[in-house]
Amino acid sequence: MSFLKRLFGGGDGGDAGEPKSGAPAKQIEHKGFLISATPYKADGQYQTCGVVSKEIDGVLKEHKFIRADRFAGLDDAVDISIKKGMQLVDEQGEKMFG
Repeated sequence: MSFLKRLFGGGDGGDAGEPKSGAPAKQIEHKGFLISATPYKADGQYQTCGVVSKEIDGVLKEHKFIRADRFAGLDDAVDISIKKGMQLVDEQGEKMFG
């Protein structure tokens, strides 16, 4: 039945408990940056993915990242996506936008 819902626009294609497509699973603030975990399902697992953003001089800057790490559970993928975003901020800061 879920196949028919997706086919005719009745569902978002996600499993129960998953964020809707494009919606962050979790967001945190770290050193003035907003880190959004946006893992997605790939080959039955969750791909590490996220966005680091910050408003600089009135302009919202974003850096999207995808890593090769995959996890069986969404919670693990979210946690690692947040940690990878924090690592980017700690290592590169605003340079990641340049």
